[in-house]
Amino acid sequence: MGFGSYDESEQQQQTADDDEDIEAVNVHENDHDGEMSFESDASTDELVSQLGAMKDDDSDD
Repeated sequence: MGFGSYDESEQQQQTADDDEDIEAVNVHENDHDGEMSFESDASTDELVSQLGAMKDDDSDD
């Protein structure tokens, strides 16, 4: 057998077995409704400046 070749009967058997074991995923199982808030003494400009500094630190790595 050359590179990339396979036994087709094996491939078909494998996919048939795998289909039986598949379970559906409920993407809404852990949905939550609510609010989040926080208070900070820092101004928007200070926070943006801190974010810029953190991004600069990451680009230095």
